Amino acid sequence: MDLLRLRAGRLAVDLAPHAGGSIARFAIEEKGRLPIDLLRPTDPDALTLGSGKDTACYPLVPFSNRIADGRLIVEGRDIYMRPNTPGFKHPIHGDGWHRPWLVERSNDTDADLLYVHDRQGWPFPYRARQSFRLTEDGLTVGISVQSTDPSPVPAGIGLHPYFVRDEDTTLALNLKRVWLADADVLPTTRVDIPPRWDFSTPRKVSNTVLDNCFDGWDGQAVITWPHRRVRMDIEASPVFGHVVIYTPEARPYFCVEPVSHANNGFALHALGVEDVGYRLLANGDRLSGEVAFRVSTL
Repeated sequence: MDLLRLRAGRLAVDLAPHAGGSIARFAIEEKGRLPIDLLRPTDPDALTLGSGKDTACYPLVPFSNRIADGRLIVEGRDIYMRPNTPGFKHPIHGDGWHRPWLVERSNDTDADLLYVHDRQGWPFPYRARQSFRLTEDGLTVGISVQSTDPSPVPAGIGLHPYFVRDEDTTLALNLKRVWLADADVLPTTRVDIPPRWDFSTPRKVSNTVLDNCFDGWDGQAVITWPHRRVRMDIEASPVFGHVVIYTPEARPYFCVEPVSHANNGFALHALGVEDVGYRLLANGDRLSGEVAFRVSTL
């Protein structure tokens, strides 16, 4: 259960390769001052479970969010997957967050992790990689999935960070549309952004309860913690044209998840819905992107 500890200037990142290739901690550490957590810190007991479920951030490969009833339609074939998480009716968030990752390379500021999938869960083999680069200004996370199946298969990528939340924490980002969801948090109808979910100007996170996927995202977001006097600028590669915003009620965290496709996007594509981020990878093809989390003082 050894952690990889990255340090650059005042920024500190702890990685847990054994627990879903996750980030266990991302914080500001300055001599003579209490640490300032940017992502929710991971309870040490959670790391013993070998899953990224209760960590600060975990990878989403080879898909994001839920696949309704575990049904995949691939090249005209119906393939069914079992639920992969207790308490969830539908398979969720892929395999990587439940499995150990190998450390390919690491030093004081960088680390590269590898996960090789063996068809347990997602029914197709693939290789996934994460790269972590910490500088004095922030953390950049690269993530990729490469198909190793002889036939073309769908795939997606994403990150699931849990940001700390104060009463005055604000979020700002530009979005075009949102998927309304049913009781199982599966998308039902895509609509223009209603005023109550418009984050084009900074909005307090505590004023909104959300668990929805948005599209038309330009990859830019700003989180501010006025009480902590900290600002974070997020910049994601164009592959992340969708973002899931999760703001649960009365929790000390919230999520802004850069993802490559809509929730249940593979099924939506099979129904003829456009602009859901569907990608089909041939053997050897790779889907990849980066997300930068830049930290500054207010």
